[in-house]
Amino acid sequence: MELTLLGTGAPLGLPRPDCPCAVCALSRGARARAATSLLVDGALLLDLTPGAALAAARSGHSLVGVRQVLLSHPHDGPAVEVPAGLPTAVRVPDGRELTLISGHRVRALSLDSPGTGYEVVSADGERLLYLPPGGAPAGIADEHLVPYDMVVADVTGRPDGLARLRATGAVGPATEVIAVHLDHGVPAGAELDRRLAAAGARAVPDGTTLYIGDYHEVPEVPRRTLVTGGARSGKSVEAERRLETFPEVLYVATGGTREGDPEWAERIGLHRERRPGSWRTAETCELVPLLTEEDGPALLVDCLSLWLTDAMDRAGAWDDETWANGGQAALRERTAELVAAVRATSRTVVVVTNEVGSGVVPATAAGRRFRDELGRLNAAFADECEQVVLVVAGQAIVLRG
Repeated sequence: MELTLLGTGAPLGLPRPDCPCAVCALSRGARARAATSLLVDGALLLDLTPGAALAAARSGHSLVGVRQVLLSHPHDGPAVEVPAGLPTAVRVPDGRELTLISGHRVRALSLDSPGTGYEVVSADGERLLYLPPGGAPAGIADEHLVPYDMVVADVTGRPDGLARLRATGAVGPATEVIAVHLDHGVPAGAELDRRLAAAGARAVPDGTTLYIGDYHEVPEVPRRTLVTGGARSGKSVEAERRLETFPEVLYVATGGTREGDPEWAERIGLHRERRPGSWRTAETCELVPLLTEEDGPALLVDCLSLWLTDAMDRAGAWDDETWANGGQAALRERTAELVAAVRATSRTVVVVTNEVGSGVVPATAAGRRFRDELGRLNAAFADECEQVVLVVAGQAIVLRG
C-alpha cells in the first residue's frame, strides 16, 4: 500500500494565519505544513483540504485516479473547492464498510470525539488506521486487536489515544506510528522529533510517500531515562510527557504527604490533575523492590532528591557526629543498592531529580552534605541510563542518548 501525505498539519495549517507565536514564526519553508490529507494508492483520498490537487502534483502524484473521497471530521471555515473530476466527499457512518473498485476495504470507526476514524485494508492485506485531529477510538477497551501495519494519528494532541491502542494490541512493536494534525502547541524541528521518538512515533514532511508493509525502523524508546533540572524548570512535565503514550504507568511519589502543609498539598494536587486518569500512584521510597520486579508497568519516579532526603533521615546523615560514626557508610550502602537495582532492572523507568549544584552554596554543613550526596547520586544514576535530559526554562536538552 502506497501512502502519500499531502499535508501533515492541523486543520488551520502550520503556521496558522496571522499567528504571532514562536512556533508559527519558525514553521516556514520545509517546516510549513498544510492541513492533513492522505492519498492511498492513488485511489482513495482521506480528507479533502484546500490545494489538494496542487499538493499531489508537488509530490509527483495526481488525483485523476481517485475513486473515493472520505472526510473524517467536521470542517469549519469556508467551503473547500472540489477539484474537477473528483467524486463528492462524504463521511461514512460508524461501523459501515466500503469495498472500492481498487480492491481496498474501508471500515468507519467510532471515536470519543466528533469525527470518524478509518481502517483501510489493501487487497494484499496491509492494514492502515487513520484518525482525525483530537480523535481516539471509542469502545475498544475490552477488545484485543491484531496490530496495524501503520497508524496515522494525532499523537501530540491525543497521546492517550495511542496508549489505548497499545493496550488493546492495535499498536504493536512493529507498528509504524506517523504523527499528523501537527499544530503550534508543539515545538517544531528537532524538539518535535525528540518528543515523538519518546512515544515511538515520528513525523514526516508534507509530500512524503510511505510504503506500508515494507521493513522500517521503529523509533527506539529509551528504557531508562533520568530527567534533571532546577526548581520549576519543567522537569516533571517532561518526565510525564515521555510516558503519556504508555498503556500502563505506575507513578512513584517519593515525597509522600505532609501534615499541616497546605502549600505541599497544593503541589501534590496539581501533579495529580496533570497525570492521565489511568495511571496508578504509589507513595513510597522503597524503590529497589519496584525496580527488581521483572514484570510490571512503566515506572515514573518523582523524585530522586526526595528519596535521598528520606535515605539521609534513615541514616542520621544530617548530624555531623552520626555522619562521621557510620552515617556516611550507611547512606553510601543504600545509594549503591539503588544504583545496582537500576542497572539490573528490566522495566521502563523515567526518574526525575533536582540539579542543585549550580546555585548558592548552602550555609550549613548538612545542606552542603545533601548537595554533594545528591550530585554523586545523580552522576551514578545517570551512568546507568540510556538517556539523560537536562530541562532549563521548560526546554529539554539531551545530554545522553
